[in-house]
Amino acid sequence: MREMSSAAKLNVQLLTRVAFAPFGDVIETDGADHYPINNGTTERYHDLADVDVGAQSGRSLINIFRGSPVALPVPITMVERHPLGSQAFIPLAPRPFLIVVADAGGSGEPGNLFAFLSVNGQGVNYRRNVWHHPLLALEQSTDFLVIDRGGPGDNLEEHAFQPPRHIIERLPGQL
Repeated sequence: MREMSSAAKLNVQLLTRVAFAPFGDVIETDGADHYPINNGTTERYHDLADVDVGAQSGRSLINIFRGSPVALPVPITMVERHPLGSQAFIPLAPRPFLIVVADAGGSGEPGNLFAFLSVNGQGVNYRRNVWHHPLLALEQSTDFLVIDRGGPGDNLEEHAFQPPRHIIERLPGQL
């Protein structure tokens, strides 16, 4: 734990479309365009994310990831990015999860870190090349529908922080 003491505290903000826009899309029905289909028995919430998987003959993959819960404090020891496609995470139950992203640093390495709390079933779609922390489920194991890219090419880059760059100690609303 001594290594974590040198890490800066990373404040977590609630996930909103405006705050997350530099990194991708918030996937949620609140405020989304929608219209009835199937003779009025279904509401279609249309075009919720810009899925980008076509680079180098890529194709869409639909997966389910099961995230084990993390406990606070959470040290941020690494981030990853996908240079050939976007990656969407949609919880299959309305459980909270943490999202950590970084803006682009000057040399292509991750820059400033930002943390968000997803609530009420919100999902995210990380744009191509956005540095982000792997899945951080909270409270209990959570299944996520994940849409990302399959196909030729290397679509994963990782960057380690030694020691951890930041630590998340509390969530919005906690003292």
